[in-house]
Amino acid sequence: MAPIPTVPRTIETPRLTLRPMRADDGEALLEVFADPRVMAAFGVPPFDRADMERWIRRNLDHQERYGYGLFTVVLRETGMVIGDCGLERMEIGGESQAELGYDLRSDHWHRGLATEAAAAVRDLAFDALELPRLVGLIRRGNAPSRRVAEKIGMTLDSEPERDGQRYWLYGMRRPAPVPA
Repeated sequence: MAPIPTVPRTIETPRLTLRPMRADDGEALLEVFADPRVMAAFGVPPFDRADMERWIRRNLDHQERYGYGLFTVVLRETGMVIGDCGLERMEIGGESQAELGYDLRSDHWHRGLATEAAAAVRDLAFDALELPRLVGLIRRGNAPSRRVAEKIGMTLDSEPERDGQRYWLYGMRRPAPVPA
C-alpha cells in the first residue's frame, strides 16, 4: 500500500478556513445536512443526528485510510461552520477515483464560497497530494454545483446512472508541470 500523504492541517483562502473534519462538528454540520434545499442535491431526505454522526464517522474513517477527506468549511469573518468541502475516494465506472465534493449552508449560496473552497481543495489535490485526476459526481439538475465544477476547470466527461439516479460526471487531470 502507498504511504499516506501528509495533508496540511488547514487551508486558508481569502474568506474561508478549511480544516480537517472532527467528530465534534456534528451539530454545526447538521445545519447544512438537515436543510431540505441542500439535501435535494443528493435526492435524499434531510439528515437527523444519527445520519450526521454516520456521515462524520465515514469521513473520519476515510481520512485515516487515505490521509485526506472532507474539510469543515469555516467562514473566517465570523468563525461559523458553513459546510464541508474535500476529497473522497469512490468507485465510479469500475475505477477508484478521487471525487471533489462541496456542501454549503443554503443561506451562504451564491457568494462564490463553494468555488473558493473547491479551488483550494483542487490545488491541494494536484500540488500537495499529486493526484493525477479529480472528478465531480453531480446529480443532474444541480446547475449551481455544475457551475462550481466548471469554474474550477472541470469539464463534463459523461452522464452516468448510479442507484437509479442520473448524474453529470465532471473531471480534470493534473496539469503538466511548467518547465523551469
